[in-house]
Amino acid sequence: MGSRQGNHAILNYMARPPRQHVIPGLIAALTAAFIASLWPSFSGASGPAVEVGDQAPAFRLMSQGGRAIQLSDFAGKFVVLNFWATWCPPCIQELPSLNQFHSRFQDRGVVVLGVSVDEDEQAYRQLVQKAGVEFLTVRDPGRKVSHQYGTFKYPETYFIDRQGKVVQKVIGQADWSEAQMVQYMEQLLRG
Repeated sequence: MGSRQGNHAILNYMARPPRQHVIPGLIAALTAAFIASLWPSFSGASGPAVEVGDQAPAFRLMSQGGRAIQLSDFAGKFVVLNFWATWCPPCIQELPSLNQFHSRFQDRGVVVLGVSVDEDEQAYRQLVQKAGVEFLTVRDPGRKVSHQYGTFKYPETYFIDRQGKVVQKVIGQADWSEAQMVQYMEQLLRG
């Protein structure tokens, strides 16, 4: 008897005029479109994401030591630009291998630059000290630079070549001591 009632409900739905089928679908589509239009506000992204082949957007931020740091300061070098935060567990987990990567390549024209999106300066300073971060770090508490790059998932890293062009983008946690990552940087340096 239960199956007859189930079949009866299906038949009643199918017997409705076509516009009654369209209205629920239209409501769902409009709801999805509305959410999609608001998505950049919720996600933190403010513009199109910087992709491989794009010129890296210029920026100016203050280092932990109070020095103004600009992307143009590293003209003629490879820049590994890493967006991170103290409240991001994958960001914290990749710091030791990013330190190793920095140590391995710093004397070969490669700059690792960490851009923290932390609003809490004390948390940022404590973590940098506790983790023994050796590469240059700056804070972007208003996320202006992060928004310029279209970054809202952390960590996110951009390889920027000597001419300021993005040649690789890594979204998510990476093992910077992994052979593939090291070989990729070696290849860039040879090219």
